[in-house]
Amino acid sequence: MPELLPKNTWLADPALRSLLTRWLAPAAFDRAEPLLAEMGRAAACELLSWGDACERQPASLRQFDGWGNRIDEVVYPEAWRQIAGVAARSGLVALAYEPESLNSFGADARLIQAALCYLFAPSTATYLCPVAMTDGAARILAGPIGPAHEVFGHLVSRNPQTAWTSGQWMTERQGGSDVGRNTVVARQDGDRWRLYGEKFFCSNIGCEVALALARPEGAQAGTRGLALFLVPRERADGTKNPYRIDRLKDKLGTRAMATGEVTLEGAEAQLLGDPGRGFSQMTAMLNITRLHNAITAAALMRRAWMLAAAYAEQREAFGRTLAQHPLHQQVLDGMQGEADGALYLTMRMAQLLGRIDCGSATAHEEALFRLGITLTKLYTAKQAVAVVSEAIECFGGQGYMEDAGLPRLLRDAQVLPIWEGTTNVLSLDALRVLAKSDTLDAVAAELERLQALDRAAALDLAREASSGGVESAARRIAYALAESWTGGLLHEAGFSGPRVTHRLPGSALPPR
Repeated sequence: MPELLPKNTWLADPALRSLLTRWLAPAAFDRAEPLLAEMGRAAACELLSWGDACERQPASLRQFDGWGNRIDEVVYPEAWRQIAGVAARSGLVALAYEPESLNSFGADARLIQAALCYLFAPSTATYLCPVAMTDGAARILAGPIGPAHEVFGHLVSRNPQTAWTSGQWMTERQGGSDVGRNTVVARQDGDRWRLYGEKFFCSNIGCEVALALARPEGAQAGTRGLALFLVPRERADGTKNPYRIDRLKDKLGTRAMATGEVTLEGAEAQLLGDPGRGFSQMTAMLNITRLHNAITAAALMRRAWMLAAAYAEQREAFGRTLAQHPLHQQVLDGMQGEADGALYLTMRMAQLLGRIDCGSATAHEEALFRLGITLTKLYTAKQAVAVVSEAIECFGGQGYMEDAGLPRLLRDAQVLPIWEGTTNVLSLDALRVLAKSDTLDAVAAELERLQALDRAAALDLAREASSGGVESAARRIAYALAESWTGGLLHEAGFSGPRVTHRLPGSALPPR
């Protein structure tokens, strides 16, 4: 529904502009604003057009060439490659790693990166997922892991001709989120490793490299026996690495991005770090991809509200525009409040991550991020589904039509509570983190600093969690903390009224 979008989504987003004006130093804002303005323009123009083209012509799998040779080539439309080029040139991954950006923006590089991704995401047919996985892989490879530096250079390249994307091959059929049950085997072959077995959900399956969890032969069971490996699409001699793409998934949403099932048939791989640290390395990588998940959720909420608000100004019913009906305006205010809250909570995580990346974070901030990224991902993902669903209802029957574009937003939002850990998995993870006294102290200090209105009740629940034995209340505790934190951030920013207090019917918070 491009006719309802503003011509520049950066200029039409006062919440984002206000946040960055307040949180960035003036010189950093002045350097970042032209980048943000250009991304906002592209998001309402060519990126939107290319994203629509990718949805109409999703990637396909060409398994054999004309001679019957197995090639397993993922065939993308040209529009997908155009979007990839914008992502590379705009530094959606590079900003967090390249010396020039870090020298220019310092710890704020992550915040600016997150803002660019937020503007980029809703127009680009889920391309932020490859960006997220590439960012996560770059985070791993940026450490002291030896010969992978050449791959790192490709992952953070701004040149579309040399830029690579990464995948994450973690999930197996029998385990899902329970990766301790993984059975893919790693066997050492001289100075190389070879992987054998099946991976069941592999997003961005056409990637140049992937990170995969596998269990070295003889390693112990469970997560402590897992190692992390880098799996290239091609071997050093240019031949295809021996893994097979069995099929592409037929998904509810995210249809433009190819997700597949993989059988590893002795695929060459490089061990990253110590063999017994694969799961902990994966956790560090997931902190990056969970941030991108939250960015996407916040961006979809903003896009849904923008469309619904613009439609309400034009559509007449019962003698008035929809915007002139108080009840309808109340719904729009609720959607806007959810979008504002998701934006502030997500950007707070980007701010903390930037300080961690630059080594300037305190122990308090590190503990706050460890809990916060879990809460932010689970909370914004659930809210995104509720807000986009509300937007469809705001359009009535037309919102239910495919050519309106809103059903696609809802389908794409629905995966966000599943990717990078389901709501239950993350709620239980939050309980484990809260059991550490430094985490509880950190979140208490944050809520006190923000003067969050309902902080006492949220902190009482958190203290209850830290004492153990409250697994059945994990969701309620996680949502209460996220809600209090979000309200505090909005209060600090000067928001009032429905943006702080109004909750959409059917949104994430369960009854107390």
